[in-house]
Amino acid sequence: MNRPLHLILLAFSLLLSACGTIEEKKPYEGPLSWPQPPDQPRFAFEAMLRSQADIAIVTDELKLREMLTGRQAVSNSPVMDKPSAIVARNGKIYVADTGTNKIIVFDVPRRKIFRFGVREPGTLAKPAGLALYEFDMGGGKQIVNVFVVDSTLRKVIVYDPYGLFLFSVGGPDELQRPTGVAVSRDGQRIYVVDRAYNESDQHRVVVYDRTGKVVQVIGTRGSGDGQFNVPLQAAVAPDDTLYVLDSGNFRVQAFDKDGNFLRSFGNVGKEFGNFGRPRGIAVDDDGRIYVTDASFNNFQIFNPEGQLLLAIGEGSLESYPGLYGMLNGISVDETGRVYVVDQLFNKVEVMRPLTESEGQKLLQEYQNKNQTAKNTGTD
Repeated sequence: MNRPLHLILLAFSLLLSACGTIEEKKPYEGPLSWPQPPDQPRFAFEAMLRSQADIAIVTDELKLREMLTGRQAVSNSPVMDKPSAIVARNGKIYVADTGTNKIIVFDVPRRKIFRFGVREPGTLAKPAGLALYEFDMGGGKQIVNVFVVDSTLRKVIVYDPYGLFLFSVGGPDELQRPTGVAVSRDGQRIYVVDRAYNESDQHRVVVYDRTGKVVQVIGTRGSGDGQFNVPLQAAVAPDDTLYVLDSGNFRVQAFDKDGNFLRSFGNVGKEFGNFGRPRGIAVDDDGRIYVTDASFNNFQIFNPEGQLLLAIGEGSLESYPGLYGMLNGISVDETGRVYVVDQLFNKVEVMRPLTESEGQKLLQEYQNKNQTAKNTGTD
């Protein structure tokens, strides 16, 4: 082989090798539980949801098919394009995808993914917010209704748990640019967060009853108690307290079931407990409030009085557990699992609450490791 050709082939080989090195993702060596010791861990990373492969059970038959055909038995292609809001209950995780304008459902018990919002009269144009209402049918059977607020259609569309249209609330005559929805625990009040337009003074929460009648309007534009500046989302606590994410005022406001202002917490800043770009809010069954922030790329957990309990996550250019690029929606299900949406990395992460014994065990392992390191002089 002549020397010039040999050099060209060598350079090409090195280029391919370099490309392979760039594409190869480094093994993750960071934390999988939060907070980190010496504090007792309270949550642990459980799963990342992006594709059918993330919830499928790969049987021996599927493994054999994959081996014989050389093709993936279960697709790992992302099913979401631009996920935003999220709610979860009974093993079903509903994600509003503003890229495809559909609701993507990870049905974990059935190991399936399905979509809805594509058929009349329940066709969606721009799903922006989600809420669930669960009611008891008797005999231990619970039924969930899914509430989807559409910022383009300017109304709330309600579906059964499998995406069949039930009814709608609101419309262009009543709402300007709705982005969030919440439902009272008894199902009698539907709270629609109307962030309106930047030049509008109608930044407010419109309250409907189950028949679709407007029964109250909470707030106007401003920075005072009970006023809003670009409100985005809302959530209802077990005691019927309504929490509204008042993003332009960098705070969360609390109202009683009659719409009376109770309190607020949060302000703009860079410290824990502050907000930079708050985007999503949820309340768990014990009344704790969870707020995502697209500036800090974390979610913070507060007690009902607004005291910070814990912050989880940080910004990153790579997608790993607890590392985010652009956080948006958040939800907490009946088991205490936390679901967070990352728009940049096109993923949903699931954090599982640790039992007291699990947290103590992790803490003990950390203490034992530290003691061993001190004894051997390797700390």
